[in-house]
Amino acid sequence: MLKLFKRKSLSRNIVSALAMTGLLASASIYSLAAQAAEEPDGPRAPPPTRTSDVLTERVFNQVSEIQELMSPEDANTPPDYERAKVLLDELNERYDRLNDFEKSTVLNFYTNYYLNTDNIPEALRIFEQMLTIENLRIESRQRALMALGQLYMGEDRFQEAIDSFNRWREISEEENENVYLGLANSHYNLAQHAEAIPYLINHMEMLEAAGRPIAKNIFGLLNVMYIELEDYVSAERVTKQMVTLFDEPSDWRNLSAIYGYLDDDKKRIETLSVTFAKGYMENESEYLNLAQSLAGIDAAYKGARVLARGFELGVVEETEENLQKLVQMYLLANEYEMALEPAIKAAELGETGESYDQLGYIYYMMHDYENAATAIRSALERGGLENPGDAQLFLARALVELDRFDEAATAARRAQELGETSAGSFLSFIENSKARFENLRQRKEEAIEFYRS
Repeated sequence: MLKLFKRKSLSRNIVSALAMTGLLASASIYSLAAQAAEEPDGPRAPPPTRTSDVLTERVFNQVSEIQELMSPEDANTPPDYERAKVLLDELNERYDRLNDFEKSTVLNFYTNYYLNTDNIPEALRIFEQMLTIENLRIESRQRALMALGQLYMGEDRFQEAIDSFNRWREISEEENENVYLGLANSHYNLAQHAEAIPYLINHMEMLEAAGRPIAKNIFGLLNVMYIELEDYVSAERVTKQMVTLFDEPSDWRNLSAIYGYLDDDKKRIETLSVTFAKGYMENESEYLNLAQSLAGIDAAYKGARVLARGFELGVVEETEENLQKLVQMYLLANEYEMALEPAIKAAELGETGESYDQLGYIYYMMHDYENAATAIRSALERGGLENPGDAQLFLARALVELDRFDEAATAARRAQELGETSAGSFLSFIENSKARFENLRQRKEEAIEFYRS
């Protein structure tokens, strides 16, 4: 299935998106209460005067050191995640005595650590823990839910991703295009296409309203879902948009395929023809598809030119079968001379006599009876003919044209033996033709003799 999010790149994006809220606090928000001083050994209850939205000086100093280890100011200094983790664990030992703001700050650092070390399960656990903080700031809760949705997608836990994104929507006053996209992608991966489509359309509409471009893969995802739902009318509309916006070969091929689903053969062939004219055809099947489709609507010559171009480009392989298709299209268009070259190639490649039989027919139609007879004899010698009786009869016809009546009669009798029903009447024709020929020859000789005397 199509996934729009990749795990490692997603983790890096979340790391950059998470605000270090604790470190944005200035000294003016420190609690200067005496409780911020070094604490004696042993547990004690949190002071009732501690506020829930500030960092104490002690916590601030600790998280400042942790941040410097994880994100050094000197670009040449590598992060020391392991040392930062040690300090985080030390700070976390006092977790129950921290105020809610301090708890969220500590957990933010934990999520950053786990994301940077590619420990996604632990990052998920910490984000879920963050949501249990009673007085968690709304923006922090939203960031956590957004991160959970994206991370669950990266882990293929799509229902949990959907739940996280929906919880985000419940507490947000505004919609977010990335939440819509996450919901669409998650429903798609659960094969819930009808549920996914409205979210994806909302995502696209938000981008459009903001004047931002919509990526091609978003159109492609919408198109795939319409096709999965067999909503080919909607798929046609989306694919036509893609053709206009991106004009890529795959879009034109998809559009012709959709017209096939819609049983609109006219538009299917028109679209394939545009694909060919633009030089977008990439494989043999596309050339064969268009060529045969054109031949099927009485445009055999156009079909032949398409297939011939495929041969010229080396995209269509010169096999006997493919060459025969080209020959047949030229024959349908009555272009015998153009059919001759591919017919000769097909005959040379063929394992049976069929292509030689076809070559003999072409020579015959071009009134080249000598080569016609030679080709048909080659067909009979090679064998494997679907109708050898018909080939024998056609050989007889070529031989008659060459005034080789005895050979023609022999071929016609063989055709008769092979069950060719019209061979008997053609034998009579041969005998009559031979008699006329002999009569004319005799008269000619007598005339010559008369003038000599």
